[in-house]
Amino acid sequence: MATSTRIGGGSKRLGGTRLGTRGQPEESRAAILKASVAEFAEHGVAGARTDAIARAARVNKALLYYYFKDKDALYEAVLEHVFSGLRARVVPVLESKLPPREKMLQYLGAYFDYIAENPRFPRVVQSEWMRSGKRTAHMEHIAKEYFRPIYQKLGEVLHEGIAAGEFRAVNPMDFLPSMVAVIVFYFSAAPAMKTLMKADPLSAERIAERRAFVLDFISAALFATPAN
Repeated sequence: MATSTRIGGGSKRLGGTRLGTRGQPEESRAAILKASVAEFAEHGVAGARTDAIARAARVNKALLYYYFKDKDALYEAVLEHVFSGLRARVVPVLESKLPPREKMLQYLGAYFDYIAENPRFPRVVQSEWMRSGKRTAHMEHIAKEYFRPIYQKLGEVLHEGIAAGEFRAVNPMDFLPSMVAVIVFYFSAAPAMKTLMKADPLSAERIAERRAFVLDFISAALFATPAN
């Protein structure tokens, strides 16, 4: 079978299979975003290479730049992908009519499951933002569009639970970041833990154990002791 590449048309043929054509925008963008998550997680924005992303996505660089004008735009699209998915998963829970305890447990489970299904996401976000040491346009947009609305809804759940006597009187500014960290750090540190533990921290068994621990740990820290 012939192997051919057509830059102008934005398509690539390998072994008779056409990949990444402009006529398949959803498939092409999804493949590029998936490859970008892996590359950014491994190397950060500065170290990531668009040729490596294109190769992993099985598209040519011309097509990559057809959808994303540069690496910065690609990183922004990855962030949108990460946080829009998180919002879609957790906001319906936070807007439900469940009582505070059940709502918080459902939220924690949904958040944990989303990260467990996408364990590279924390490293994509944290490595670059921690390294930058300053507010960026990316951070401002993500904070306004995703962090603040979710943080506000979580604050409302906390206040409702405290008022009802279901939660301890915690300070949201302290408790909410700590709650997120208990979930996210485990996945951020998974590569190091794999070496230290001599076991796979992302195995199905280990993830199930960690999920149960997270819900129990946060419940013990937040839920008021029932009156005898």
